Amino acid sequence: MDKEILEHGFNFNRRRFLSTLSLGIGSVALGSLLMPDLFSGSGADEDGLPPGIPHFAPKAKRVIYLFQNGAPAQQELFDYKPKLREMTGKEIPSSVRGTQRLTGMTANQASFPLVGSFADFKQFGESRAWISDLLPYTAKIVDDLCIVKSMYTEAINHDPALTFIQTGSQQGNRPSMGSWLSYGLGNENKNLPAFTVLLSRGIGNGQGVYSKLWSNGFLDSVHQGVQFSKGEDPVLYLRDGMNRSERRDMLDNLSELNELSYKQFGDPEITTRIKQYEMAYRMQTAVPEVMDLSKEPDSIINMYGPDCLVPGTFAANCLLARKLSENGVRFVQLYHQGWDQHGNLPYEITRQAKDVDQASAALVTDLKQRGLLDETLVIWGGEFGRTSYTQGTLTKDNYGRDHHPRCFSIWMAGGGIKPGMVYGETDELGYNIIKDPVHVHDFQATVLNQLGLDHEKLIFKHLGRRYRLTDVSGKVVRDIIS
Repeated sequence: MDKEILEHGFNFNRRRFLSTLSLGIGSVALGSLLMPDLFSGSGADEDGLPPGIPHFAPKAKRVIYLFQNGAPAQQELFDYKPKLREMTGKEIPSSVRGTQRLTGMTANQASFPLVGSFADFKQFGESRAWISDLLPYTAKIVDDLCIVKSMYTEAINHDPALTFIQTGSQQGNRPSMGSWLSYGLGNENKNLPAFTVLLSRGIGNGQGVYSKLWSNGFLDSVHQGVQFSKGEDPVLYLRDGMNRSERRDMLDNLSELNELSYKQFGDPEITTRIKQYEMAYRMQTAVPEVMDLSKEPDSIINMYGPDCLVPGTFAANCLLARKLSENGVRFVQLYHQGWDQHGNLPYEITRQAKDVDQASAALVTDLKQRGLLDETLVIWGGEFGRTSYTQGTLTKDNYGRDHHPRCFSIWMAGGGIKPGMVYGETDELGYNIIKDPVHVHDFQATVLNQLGLDHEKLIFKHLGRRYRLTDVSGKVVRDIIS
């Protein structure tokens, strides 16, 4: 391109140019390359360390977050309550229920009968943790897990609760946890994004997921999560018929154009766009290799189960998560939809648990046998819990559970978290926390801590305010750290 023409022959607007240009090189997935400019000229807070440098020695290098979208009922999986089963059909005591806000789905019920789990529980491992018979594979790895039964949140509906646990705020337009880690620690593999997202769907109600959950918010758009899809093109528009030589020439010319534009406008987002196009170029080779499961041995396929060979399943995504993680992807986020069991719970949760049980346990085992579990933090859980009373009609064989923010269960494994531990306790009806509560911000602070980041120092100044993942609260849960 002739620089004189570029500098003097055109009077163009960079934002208009970028918003209308369509080059088909992964632009949709790679940080919303063709979005209008999101960067407001704000920058890292002067009190924090430069991005890419941990605040202290990390115990983990990467995170795999197996998010169970829709909120699993803890009473059927991890929080064993024989007293609740004994009191099935009886009204929940007002002293237990208190003045908690209820959703519109149960607020007008005439009564609130308690319902114990249809599933049986047994103790497993040296930790003697209680695990439901719906999770036989998880039961086998219980001594690798730290089960937290005292999580709680303020959000009572899916959208704000999902957004809160992923971004630290119930409103949108905030960076997700993966984006914060990308910003704070940088990228381990220059050929792959630091933050990737994989989606799957189970049999139950599919509460939706949306791109704001892996948004970069006000951070540089290079930190946005890249969604990988099933099929031949895991990153949309990454392949467009160009050979590498043609693409290289095109990117070099585009880079010259953007550099000239940067000199004129001084907007740091311009250099970010250049980085994203270069990443797309490198991903053309790296992504197909990482996404190829054909070279996995039979022993691994058998470990994850036959569904791991079906693109888009939870099992396939778990195996891909291991491959992405071992190739240096900093944060791999899985969303498995279908846990919203307001009714028909016994039927739906049985099948939903079967969808995820074997592959979740296989992922932990696979990482462990490869020597990667110590440096990889694996997280399993949803956005809130479920009520101890039934939603709708209670019959001998059927019932449902409404949303319950006061307590829910998750598990964590590897990454410097104590194995074979159960942390926190709820009351005998599984309705209120009575020991060691863990707020969502405490959870987020602990995750950052394991990667060498002080949640109070990982900050970004935007529109005159210092923002962080944990907002203005949160404390590291030291008791679960080894």
